[in-house]
Amino acid sequence: MSSGVITASYIGASALFIMALSGLSSQETARRGNFYGMLGMGLALLVTIFGLVTDNQFLLISGMVLGGGIGWVLAKRVEMTHMPELVAFLHSLVGLSAVCVGFANALDHGSVALTDVEKTIHAVETYIGILIGAVTLAGSVTAYLKLSGKIGGKPLQLPGRHLFNLALLIVSIWLGVLYVEQSAAGGGLIVLLLMTLVALLFGVHMVIAIGGADMPVVVSMLNSYSGWAAAAMGFMLGNDLLIVVGALVGSSGAILSYIMCKAMNRKFISVILGGFGTKPKGTSSSVVGDVGDVHAIQAEETADLLKNAKEVMIIPGYGMAVAQAQHIVYEISKKLKSSGVNVRFGIHPVAGRMPGHMNVLLAEAKVPYDIVFEMDEVNEDFPNVDVSVVIGANDIVNPAAQEVPDSPIAGMPVLEPWKGKTTIVLKRGMSTGYAGVDNPLFYKENTRMLFGDAKDSVDEVLKFLSK
Repeated sequence: MSSGVITASYIGASALFIMALSGLSSQETARRGNFYGMLGMGLALLVTIFGLVTDNQFLLISGMVLGGGIGWVLAKRVEMTHMPELVAFLHSLVGLSAVCVGFANALDHGSVALTDVEKTIHAVETYIGILIGAVTLAGSVTAYLKLSGKIGGKPLQLPGRHLFNLALLIVSIWLGVLYVEQSAAGGGLIVLLLMTLVALLFGVHMVIAIGGADMPVVVSMLNSYSGWAAAAMGFMLGNDLLIVVGALVGSSGAILSYIMCKAMNRKFISVILGGFGTKPKGTSSSVVGDVGDVHAIQAEETADLLKNAKEVMIIPGYGMAVAQAQHIVYEISKKLKSSGVNVRFGIHPVAGRMPGHMNVLLAEAKVPYDIVFEMDEVNEDFPNVDVSVVIGANDIVNPAAQEVPDSPIAGMPVLEPWKGKTTIVLKRGMSTGYAGVDNPLFYKENTRMLFGDAKDSVDEVLKFLSK
C-alpha cells in the first residue's frame, strides 16, 4: 500500500474520531458519534495491518480476534452498575500497552542508525511513555479495586503523603537524567525498571488517597492519562494517527476532569491531594439532624402525592443503578405523563461513579432525551416543583453544601429539591453517601423518606399508580 494512501486514510480516520467526539457532546447524537468512532478505528486498523505491517500478520490478527472476543463477552455480561470499574480496568490496559511498547522500543532502536540528538529524543520519549503508562496502569487498577469494592472506598492518606509524592517525582526526574545518559551508550535498562517501579508506586498512592465523591473525577482523569499514554506510544512508534488519537483522548479527558471539578467546586490539584470525606482541622463531624425528625412514608402515600402533582422532578443516583430500577422509574414517568403530570429528570454532573453514568442508565431504559435535564437547567425550577423524587442519590442533593460552612462538600453545586413543595427520598436507611457526609435533607419538614430497596419501592409505587 502506497504511503499516500496510508496518509490519506489516517487523515480520514482522524476526521472520523473528531466527528465521534463531536457526536458524543449530546445525547441525541451520541449513537452517531459512536458509529463514527468505530468506523474510524476500523479504517485505522485495516490500513495499519495491511499497509504498514509487513510480517507476522497472522499472529497480529489472531491476537485481535482473541482480544475482540474477550471484549465482546465482557460488554455483553457487564451490567451498567459495573461499568465504571470496567472503564477503569480498560484504562489500565492502555497503560500496560504503553509500558510494553516502551520497553520494546528501548531494547530495539530499529535498523536505522540514530544520531546523538535522535538518540536523546528517542530516550526521552521512551522514558516519558513508560512513565505515563505505568502511572496509568497502577492508578487504573487501584481505581478498579476501589470502585468494585475489593478495597475500601475511603481515602488512605498516609502521614507526610505530599512529601512522599514529591520525593517520587524528584526520583523520577533523576532517573530520567540517568537513563538519557546511559541509553546513549546502549544501557539504561535497570534505570528504566527502577523508574517503572517508582511510577507504579506513585499511581497506586495517588489514587488510593482519593475517595468519596471525587471518584468520577478520578475516572475522567485516568481517561486523560490513557490518552497521553497512547500519544506517547505514537511518538515511540512513529505513528502519526496514534499521536492524534492519543492527544484527542488526553485533551478531552482533561477537559472533562475540569468540568467534573467545576461541578463540585473543586480544584483539580485539591482532588489529587485528597478526596471528599476526609476531616480537615476545624471540620464539624456532628450529625445534622435527629432520627425523631425523620418523616417516613409508604408507597401508597407516595403514589397519591405523585397522582395529585402537576410538576414532578426525578433525581436518580447510584442507588438507582445498583437496584437496577431505571426501567420501572421510566414506567412511572410514563404513567404520570399519561395523567397530565409534567415529569422531568434532573441529572447532576457527578451522579454515579463515572461521568455521564446516570445519562447512560436512563438511555438504557429508553427515557426520552427531551425530559432529561442537567442540574443548571432545572435548579431554578424547584420552587415550582410539587414532588421531587430522589432515588438512591445523596451527596448531589445535600443542603450541607450550602448550609454548613465547614462541611467537606461546602460550596459544591447541588440539586436543590428541598426548595420544592415535597421531597421523597428513596433509601435503604439513614447512612451517609459515598462522600461520608450526613445529609440535612433527610430531616427537613417537607422531606419524606421511603425506606427499602429502590427497585422494590418503585415497583410498589407503580402498582398503586396503576390502580
